[in-house]
Amino acid sequence: MPISLGTVLDRPVPVDPLVSRDPLGAALFPVRMRGVFYSHTVAGAPWALEIPAFPDCLAFHVVTDGGCWLDVDPETRVFLRAEDMALVPHGRGHWLRSEPGAFATGRVDELPQQLFGDRYSILRCGGDGPRTVMICGVVGFEQPSVGRLLDVLPPVLYRPGGRDESPVRDVLRLMAAELREMRPGGEAVTVRLADVLVIEAIRAWLAEAPVARTGWLGALRDPQLGRAVSAIHHRPGEPWTVAALAREAAMSRAAFAARFTELVGEPAMRYVARCRMETARTQLIRGDTVAAVAASMGYQSEAAFSRAFTRVTGDAPGSVRRAGIRP
Repeated sequence: MPISLGTVLDRPVPVDPLVSRDPLGAALFPVRMRGVFYSHTVAGAPWALEIPAFPDCLAFHVVTDGGCWLDVDPETRVFLRAEDMALVPHGRGHWLRSEPGAFATGRVDELPQQLFGDRYSILRCGGDGPRTVMICGVVGFEQPSVGRLLDVLPPVLYRPGGRDESPVRDVLRLMAAELREMRPGGEAVTVRLADVLVIEAIRAWLAEAPVARTGWLGALRDPQLGRAVSAIHHRPGEPWTVAALAREAAMSRAAFAARFTELVGEPAMRYVARCRMETARTQLIRGDTVAAVAASMGYQSEAAFSRAFTRVTGDAPGSVRRAGIRP
């Protein structure tokens, strides 16, 4: 039976309560995931699986045994070994292959699979050659701040296994044990472990990537600006002014305005407008009325909100809402 990737799943991932003391962590967690599907894949060489494009989603692949090639485009090819992990964050279609040029086995969402509930399956495919075992998934995020993060991630975020003292390595080994033993409830454990791996991979990239030290991510790391940016992300509908944001950052108005523009690359109020309309777009897509969204974003009238939304995004809010709730 073909898997269904249209299922909407909405659940918070548990986080350490201390994360609220960290503006970067507070902007990203607790992550709420939607449209998630997980596939425990066992493939014998030769094989090649096509993963179709899923706009605004992140795909991940965790190899627990064997190895395979990940192809995103002719310039982006990565070999994944046991305990390696790769994220494809921009919703792009891609391929997994036992070897370069391997004949196509099929699209992952069209092949027969053994379903466990509405979000987990076992896929067995390919030939009689060396076997690769992996967990593959497609994840969407609700928070606009996470969407902004995905935009700055590379085409493939590759995390090699075997790093000493790596939390990711420990989780990978626990996942491999679950897949080998297939104990009752193993699929639920595997799903949770996959969630943890996705977050850990993003956190590790944030700690190392130069791009994470500039723009809004760099501002979140700043001891003062981070408080203001986090406040914008969490309360986009508040009637923010430069003075109010400067108070959040415990800075003078002039120093805050100059520092914000220098680090983020745009004035604070322009950033507020973008964050506000990104949040509004998320609410419209999930079916909230234009009037309700306007009120939540602090607008006194639907007309004023509609003008601002169109000016910032280039789209009419009614059109965005209709496209989002279309059956």
